[in-house]
Amino acid sequence: MADRVTVIGWDGSPLTAAARSALSAATLVAGAAHHLALPEIPPTAERVRLGSLSLAARRIAGHRGTAVVLADGDPGFFGVVRALRAPEHGLEVEVVPAVSAVAAAFARAGMPWDDAQVVVAHSRTLRRAVNVCRAHPKVAVITSPGAGPAELALLLEGVHRTFVICEELGTDKEQVTVLTSDKAADHSWRDPNVVIVIGGTGPTAAEPAWLLGRSATPTAGRGWARPQIDVGEGESTQLRAAQLARLGPRTGDLVWDIGSGSGALAVDAAALGAAVIAVDADRLACERTTAAARTRGVQLQVVNGRAPHVLETLPEPDVVRVGGGGAQVVAAVADRRPERIVSHASTRDEAEAIGRVLTEGGYTVECALLQSVALDTRTWAEQRRSVVFLLAAERPVNRPDRP
Repeated sequence: MADRVTVIGWDGSPLTAAARSALSAATLVAGAAHHLALPEIPPTAERVRLGSLSLAARRIAGHRGTAVVLADGDPGFFGVVRALRAPEHGLEVEVVPAVSAVAAAFARAGMPWDDAQVVVAHSRTLRRAVNVCRAHPKVAVITSPGAGPAELALLLEGVHRTFVICEELGTDKEQVTVLTSDKAADHSWRDPNVVIVIGGTGPTAAEPAWLLGRSATPTAGRGWARPQIDVGEGESTQLRAAQLARLGPRTGDLVWDIGSGSGALAVDAAALGAAVIAVDADRLACERTTAAARTRGVQLQVVNGRAPHVLETLPEPDVVRVGGGGAQVVAAVADRRPERIVSHASTRDEAEAIGRVLTEGGYTVECALLQSVALDTRTWAEQRRSVVFLLAAERPVNRPDRP
C-alpha cells in the first residue's frame, strides 16, 4: 500500500505550498491530462491517467511510495475522496482542497448559492437531475459527457429555465454563457462544465439562510393534507393524506397528479421536493392548482388536457396519483411503468376494475375501504362523511423498468 496518499484540488490558481510540497515528494501522480502536464510534477514520478477511479485506486493501493491524486475543484465535494476512501481500497488520504467548481460557477454568475440544490448528472442520474431542476428555482448541475447542457435542455422541454453554463473553469479556455434552456440544445459544449439552472418562483427569504439548499423562510403553514374545502366526490383530506403516504414522493422523482382538482395533493408532493406535473381537463381546476402552488411557494407544471391522450407527451413518471378517469386512465398510466400508482373508487365494482387492470399490468395491488367522518367540535355532530376505496399498486422490485 502507498506510504502516503495526498489528494490535491486544482481550480486553476497557483498551487499552495502544501500542494507543492506533496507533489515534490510524489513517486506516483494520478490525474487528468491537464493535471499531469503541470510543471510541479517530478519528472521521475510515475504518471497515471485518471479514467476509472476504481482502477486508479487499486493502482495507488498497490504502489510502494508516496502517491498524489490531482482533481478539479474541491475533491471532497462530489469528488474523488469518496471513491478513494471506499472500504474496498482501504486508503487513508490527506486532502488539500481548492475552490469547488460549483462555488466558482456561482462566483462567476455573481450569485449566492446557499439556497441552491446541487446535483450530479451522468447517464444513470440525468433524469433525476432534470426532475430537481423542474422542482427547484436554483440548481447547480455538475455535468458529465452525455449528460450536459444540451441533454438537460432536451429533457426540460416545456419548462422554461435560464442556463448559466460555465465551461472549463480555471483554465485559459474558461467561458461563461447565459441563455434560455430552449437554446441550449442548439450548441456544443466543452467538458467539464457546470450548469446553473434558474427559473420559476420560490419563497422569498426574509431572514439569513441557515440550511444549505433550502429557503430560510418555511412554506406557508405546517404539515401536509391540511383541511380545506374539498372538491370531487370522495376527495377528503384523509384520502389525500393516505394517497400521499403511499406515493412517497421524494427529491428526484417526477409525480403525475391526474385529475388534480384543487391542487392540494400536487402542492404537497412538490413541498416534499418532488417534481410535479398536475393534469386536469377543467381549466378552472388548473387555475386553482397554479394558485395553490403560488400560495405554498412551490414549483410545479400544470397541464390542461384530458387523460389518457394528454399523457402521451409527458416525461416518464416515478409515481402517479390517478384522481379521475377510472380504469381506462389507470391502464394508460400502468403502460408507462411508474414505480407506484394510487387511485380511488367510489364503488366496489369500480375498485375491482381498477385493481384488475393493475394486476394484469404486473403490479402488486392493495385495496382498503376508507371511511372518514368530520365532526363539528362545538356540538360533536356529524358534518360530512366520506367512504371510498383506496387502491395502491407497486411495481415489483425484481422487475425494474428504468435505471
